[in-house]
Amino acid sequence: MLSTEPKISNSGQKYLAYQDCLSPNQTLFPLTAKVNNRDCLEIGGCDVTTLVERFGSPLYIVDEVTLRTACRQYLQGFQTHYPGESRVIYASKAWNCLAVSAVVAREGLGFDVVSAGEIHTVLTALDQINKTDVPIYFHGNNKSIAELEYAIEHNCIIIVDNWLELENLVKLGENRPDTPIPMLLRLTPGIECHTHEYIRTGHLDSKFGFDPHQIETVFDYVLAHPVLNCLGLHAHIGSQIFERQPHQDLAAVLADWFKLGLERGLPLEQLNVGGGLGIRYLESDDPPSIEEWVQAVSLAVAKACQERGIAYPLLIAEPGRSLIATACVTAYTVGNRKEIPEIRTYIAVDGGMSDNPRPITYQSVYRAVVANKMSQECQELVTIAGKHCESGDILIKDITLPKTNPGDILVVLATGAYNYSMASNYNRLPRPAAVIVHNGEANLILERENLADLLRQDRLPNRLSLI
Repeated sequence: MLSTEPKISNSGQKYLAYQDCLSPNQTLFPLTAKVNNRDCLEIGGCDVTTLVERFGSPLYIVDEVTLRTACRQYLQGFQTHYPGESRVIYASKAWNCLAVSAVVAREGLGFDVVSAGEIHTVLTALDQINKTDVPIYFHGNNKSIAELEYAIEHNCIIIVDNWLELENLVKLGENRPDTPIPMLLRLTPGIECHTHEYIRTGHLDSKFGFDPHQIETVFDYVLAHPVLNCLGLHAHIGSQIFERQPHQDLAAVLADWFKLGLERGLPLEQLNVGGGLGIRYLESDDPPSIEEWVQAVSLAVAKACQERGIAYPLLIAEPGRSLIATACVTAYTVGNRKEIPEIRTYIAVDGGMSDNPRPITYQSVYRAVVANKMSQECQELVTIAGKHCESGDILIKDITLPKTNPGDILVVLATGAYNYSMASNYNRLPRPAAVIVHNGEANLILERENLADLLRQDRLPNRLSLI
């Protein structure tokens, strides 16, 4: 891993020479990115400016090589560093669609889902690629009865979050007493990590998971209801984490609970440590590589089990952001410029908070390049503004770029995680299209919404139409 990185100068060209020696979560660009002889950014063998001409903008562009490489590094890392069996499941809330699900499944990963909609998408993708026996784990702090029924019907493993859910599962299990419901218990480990307040989920003051002070009562309840088949324990400490120590601490906490559960008679065999590995959004970010994170987690879990005299459980990890974020960029077309002397220059693009709500929601910071001016020197400090009727619709504040003109193509990097997932129709904007690129071929994976799509669910009562 490089200790220092060159800054993005000349709109990104120099940085690209360094990315081959990094893990996908440590790069700013997708792994296949390069500058072609037209001085344009190319990803997956496809010229980004040509993609915009063909598919329009805003446009999500997913690099298949980067996504597959990240999947393989997780799988190979656990096979190398963990002495027991392991399983990697994709936290599909980061980006859940048919194509992404198909690629992830073909690489041998399972799925972490949080709604019936995500389950349905994954199942449809698996059916279309003829993949069976792919493990699906169902998360959520307020699953409905209908969602639980749907998940059980399709053989999902339920990660149980709270007492109401346990009670609901017991009621549902009474209708199928000969087939206990497979489940894991989610516990709140009380471990802090340095990340945004909204994406810390392991500390005690969290909406997720059982309070650890109730753990013995929870174990006894599960044991008293044979319709529940408790396979293991789960905990997750947060997202966009660069530190390794919190995950090492988590291993010891989970191993203690795991041993307690075994001693009380639960047939525990799986230990799910969640995910949370961060990625590089800025040159100054320095996340551990996928293999470094996997090694730290694997060795910590193995050591904790050895010290407590328990057999190595099936170790499960749930990466999301570190699989998909860097694999995707978003291309915009530059429009209006507003110069406020001695204050700020705004450059407007044809998207914004409806296709990337993370800056206004989490104060997330991104990097960008001008895709058709990759070797031109960065000359001016600008702020990238979205087109929405919202003063806070700012994609990037104060970034140095080449001088831009209307029609230039601005590419925001590392937009694969949560951008499409959280996209909306705010201001009645249709959601963007997405393509996946590989070996010079671009395939549409999400059609661009049109104006008719915006009205598809609208209904006008007859009494209003007659007024």
